[in-house]
Amino acid sequence: MTNIDVFSQGLSKLDIELNSDGIEKFRLYKKLLKEWNDKINITAIKDDREVDIKHFLDSLTVFKTGYIKDGQKIIDIGTGGGFPGIPIKIVKENCDVVLLDSLNKRIKFLNEVIDNLNLKKIHTIHGRAEDFGRDKEYREQFDVSVSRAVASLNTLAEYCLPFVKVGGLFIAMKGSDIKDEIVDAKKALEKLGGEIIEIVDIVLPFSDIIHTLLAIRKIKNTPTKFPRNPGKPKRNPL
Repeated sequence: MTNIDVFSQGLSKLDIELNSDGIEKFRLYKKLLKEWNDKINITAIKDDREVDIKHFLDSLTVFKTGYIKDGQKIIDIGTGGGFPGIPIKIVKENCDVVLLDSLNKRIKFLNEVIDNLNLKKIHTIHGRAEDFGRDKEYREQFDVSVSRAVASLNTLAEYCLPFVKVGGLFIAMKGSDIKDEIVDAKKALEKLGGEIIEIVDIVLPFSDIIHTLLAIRKIKNTPTKFPRNPGKPKRNPL
């Protein structure tokens, strides 16, 4: 049986209320994650307790910023196993969520999760941020862009800020030691139209792990030359 007791107890530590239907969705989500992880490599984290803390609760720390609101359009860049996009969607059912990932095998998993959890107003995109960030259907169409993707902040900003409308937010979910990343990303944020407005340090429930959330406001349109061609933001960060 799939156990989510640690997750359920951790919700109160994040000041999040979730009804029994929401709790059940997380249980089923974990069940599917474990089943699919036996077939394809979705996550290296497999232990029930670790999944609760490092995937589910970590994803929901984004609500500690106070910037996720009802009815927003949210895009999760490099979503992987659906983190944080699917947990955000379960908690904020009336948000319109898009999950973007470059690996089709993960997209197939995410579509099964969406179907089995009967989630509405959420869809997946198979592709790269550099391509869809230039697509007028997605470019500067979102209230919030969020990412837990493993990339330096200057690279991540080029992936994420083009999707955000002016006045919206890019929320970067990072590790604890990000001082150098912030310094290195200063020019990139200026070029892309972003400005850091808040830095929130979070201790994950039932652990000593410290993560940092960066709230970056989109203060002007991103120049049309960004994002650059696929691969260039990572090879040659701004």
